[in-house]
Amino acid sequence: MQIITDNNLHNQLCRVCIENPHSLLSELDEKAKRQIVEATVCISYKKGDIIYEEGNMPMGLLCLLTGKVKIFKAGIGGRQQIVRMAKPVGFIGYRAFFAEEIHIASAEAIEDSIVCRIKTELIFNLVRTTPDLAMDIIRAFATDLGFSNRRTVTLTQKHIRGRLAEALLVLKDTYGYEEDNATLKVCLTREDLANLSNMTTANAIRTLSNFATEGVVELVGKKIKIIQKEKLEQINEQG
Repeated sequence: MQIITDNNLHNQLCRVCIENPHSLLSELDEKAKRQIVEATVCISYKKGDIIYEEGNMPMGLLCLLTGKVKIFKAGIGGRQQIVRMAKPVGFIGYRAFFAEEIHIASAEAIEDSIVCRIKTELIFNLVRTTPDLAMDIIRAFATDLGFSNRRTVTLTQKHIRGRLAEALLVLKDTYGYEEDNATLKVCLTREDLANLSNMTTANAIRTLSNFATEGVVELVGKKIKIIQKEKLEQINEQG
């Protein structure tokens, strides 16, 4: 972890986070945007760094600017359950932030990432005085709640093939494809893929190999290429 101290780079990074059309902050007026730039710390994380940890209090509102992050809970025996994958430009850890509670999960960079941390007092003041921002945040909460509800059903009721198929589709929807329009634009370890699918690593490897044998996916090292998206969706729907 390293705080970015170069003022020009700091300002550029903050502007990217604020002006991105997918950012909840993009519709704020220029005065509010300047306040955010002044109240933000930009932090660089290496792959494997913990961004925040379960049980700790939030220190500000976190915006993932570049990179990829997994949100996970530690289970019995130290096994992880990945509950969400985060992409730029988006907020992470904001449930605990707005609830003023401890984090109930941890966040880890799965590749080199930059996170902007905005001061708590400023964000709370903007939410109180900017109805459109408050509504956008409520919509974001509602969307995440819907995703969590669907994932709960998936992880408790679907069979192994259905769970892995959905995990691959979640990765596709979150990160998209590389230029070949088939290879997932994220490289997870088989253990992480298993933790996203709520299964053992051995089951994830075996099921993924079966998908490859059936021609549904192609495995190129750690990368996964989706060959038959419709078939993968069918496996997901069948559960």
